[in-house]
Amino acid sequence: MLTRYGWMLLVAAVALVVAGRLFGIVELYVLGAMAGLLPFVALAYVRTARLQLRVTRVVTPARVHAGDTTRVEVAALNRARRRTPVLQLRDPVGGTRGAQLHLAPLVGGETARAAYRLPTTHRGVVAVGPLTVEVADPFGLCSRTVQAAPLLELTVFPKIDRVAAPKGGGDRNPHGVAVHHNAVGRQGDDFYALREYVVGDDLRRVDWKSSARADELMVRQDEMPWQDRTTVVLDLRRAAHDADSLERAVSAAASVLITCAKAGHLLRLVATDGTDSGSLGGLTHVDGLLELLARAELSGSGSLRAELDALARSGTGGIIVAAIGRTTGGELEALARLQKTHRRVVTVVTNGHLPEVPRAARGLLVVDARRDDTFAGRWATLVANDRAEVPA
Repeated sequence: MLTRYGWMLLVAAVALVVAGRLFGIVELYVLGAMAGLLPFVALAYVRTARLQLRVTRVVTPARVHAGDTTRVEVAALNRARRRTPVLQLRDPVGGTRGAQLHLAPLVGGETARAAYRLPTTHRGVVAVGPLTVEVADPFGLCSRTVQAAPLLELTVFPKIDRVAAPKGGGDRNPHGVAVHHNAVGRQGDDFYALREYVVGDDLRRVDWKSSARADELMVRQDEMPWQDRTTVVLDLRRAAHDADSLERAVSAAASVLITCAKAGHLLRLVATDGTDSGSLGGLTHVDGLLELLARAELSGSGSLRAELDALARSGTGGIIVAAIGRTTGGELEALARLQKTHRRVVTVVTNGHLPEVPRAARGLLVVDARRDDTFAGRWATLVANDRAEVPA
């Protein structure tokens, strides 16, 4: 298609022809004809420019947390024998003006490389692309644009603070519920079932009476001790947060999940917008939780008290870490009641005035993270002392 300069030149050509007719000047006719012909020559040049260009685009590193440095590396290979014209690459980037790269002519088989940085100061999803290649004539009168690389989305995970895992994730509470039985049969505490002997089983696990009745070796299959588990409750109520406090809460939640994952805990994320990931372990589950946190937004609906009451009724045990915004004494009391069914309950407050802890909530572990860069230090103090922090 013609560029703005191409259309301007066509208008000028028409003006020259009109002026030549009005004033009877042959030279103006000639200039007008040349000016009118040039855009069509440029159009033919662009249309006949056959590109055999392979463009690859790689984001490094592929896993990004807020504040990390991230680069997009672009490589263009000329697979044709003839030389390419001057090319312009454009890669739109969400929230910015995008990247614009110029490639000098490439001979056959030559590769050109370029790179640019992505904005990763905030968590969320950054849309990159689609990357296009623009071919233009030397005068800039005509251009042709083709897509060279598809749209990709980069998830920027929340900022992570290095913190220690809280104590007390295991649960022998009679109200607790094992997430699943592990039937390994070698390192259990409680008798679970019998199964046939297989090569490699510990002979000390053989049940000789059952083996005699069954006329084959039977092995005691024991239930494994319940695995440590941590539930993170995230307050996403619009009335409880501003933009900064939400980021502090999401970052605290992500930090706790990461450190508990490294300690081998089963992890569960519950949010006031209705999100409930269920208790699972493994890298895939952790990545899924980080994806949820990266996309977390404030919601006008939902109730923190309702989520806390549901957790109290389920009584699954383990650790509760609540990352909340503005809070009330009643909500702190609801958190304190969770201590009857859970081994540890920790509250991270990221916004508003921290109310006086009610008498009914005495012993509740509270971390004051209402300012940036204070969560890690206060969490370390709390875990080391394993007692309630006195609000500042």
